[in-house]
Amino acid sequence: MSNGQHEVHLNLNVRGLPVSATLGINEESNRLLAEGQQIYKLGLGQSPFPVPRPIVRELQNNAHQKDYLPVRGLSALCEAVAGYYRRTQNLALVGENILIGPGSKELMFILQLVYYGDLVIPTPSWVSYAPQAHIVGRHVRWLETDEKNNWLLTPAELERLCRADPTKPRIVILNYPNNPTGCSYPDEQLQALAEVARKYHIIMLSDEIYGELNFSGGHRSIARYYPEGTIIASGLSKWAGAGGWRLGTFAFPSELKWLLDAMAVVASETFTATSAPIQYAAVRAFQGGADLERYLQHSRRILKALSDWIWQCLTAAGITVARPDGAFYMFPDFEPLRSRLAVRGINDGEELCHQLLQETGVAILPGSCFGRPKQELTARLAFVDFDGAKALAAAEQIAVDQPLGEEFIRQHCEKVLAAITRICDWLDA
Repeated sequence: MSNGQHEVHLNLNVRGLPVSATLGINEESNRLLAEGQQIYKLGLGQSPFPVPRPIVRELQNNAHQKDYLPVRGLSALCEAVAGYYRRTQNLALVGENILIGPGSKELMFILQLVYYGDLVIPTPSWVSYAPQAHIVGRHVRWLETDEKNNWLLTPAELERLCRADPTKPRIVILNYPNNPTGCSYPDEQLQALAEVARKYHIIMLSDEIYGELNFSGGHRSIARYYPEGTIIASGLSKWAGAGGWRLGTFAFPSELKWLLDAMAVVASETFTATSAPIQYAAVRAFQGGADLERYLQHSRRILKALSDWIWQCLTAAGITVARPDGAFYMFPDFEPLRSRLAVRGINDGEELCHQLLQETGVAILPGSCFGRPKQELTARLAFVDFDGAKALAAAEQIAVDQPLGEEFIRQHCEKVLAAITRICDWLDA
């Protein structure tokens, strides 16, 4: 049978879908690097920091663990995750409320598989939410956001959607600090969104994978205000620098236990259980402690200092940028420079990013990868191309109540600064 004949039998929901944009740009960047080109990798959002030493030691101590663990997760880990949310968010969760998976990405996919309803996504959003829905065959409803509101979903916009069909089952994704913007929701906006969600019995999937990287350290979950309808997604990939370990967590309210049970059935027939050594090590991660809090304090300081510097540079270059509250992303809008870019044959975000990579070696992703219109001149950059271990070690020598100045950034995040400088110089060329 020819390749073409094989393709005919592909699931129609999968045909035509490309490889995840973030993974694709990372592979392309690595290919160009292997060819000897100078590439600045601002495409893939991977934490630059090492996994904290206490967690690594636990992995080493548990490398011998080889047995299949319970489908829902190691009991000690589920209890540790529940304890984390009791401690940090004052949520009445217990171990039975927790589901462990090989990355929160897999758990999100299974949730859509077992729950029949529309997936509602504010745009811009992370690249994999919508493709997962398409693979499963779910309808995606995009909710527009506005740059003037830092690209955040407003209660009025959510109300408008729900009022048109009040009884329709929906999962609404709330991601903050946000990928791709780095922006986060103020407390009063979370409370207002919770009121709308409760009114229409929405299932709120709160993707808080970057919660611990809120620059202020004061992340608040919407589950505080809508506990009965919120599922909190998190894991080890972003705050603990352990993306390749592939461990995600879902925290359910007791009212949605039936969804957890349904997801566990699918998990039992697919991934069976998450890697045993990783789960044992993750217990230490969610137990917290002074050493992990120091790690987070220094991580946040570095990211905030770098974010502030980038924001000032891009703004000075005439680019419109919402100022991030956390994570390691920025979502610049080059619209004010459209006429200047059009002279160079650049009329949309894809052309912008392609030409930028070819002419400067800086790899970023167009806004169209995040649900924005193709003609927009928006893009996402992930400011992670630096040696996080060296930066952490240097930050530890400076008192935590002291800001990290530009000299620190120049010494320890040199490649990111070079990339941003290249972007600004390229715009002026």
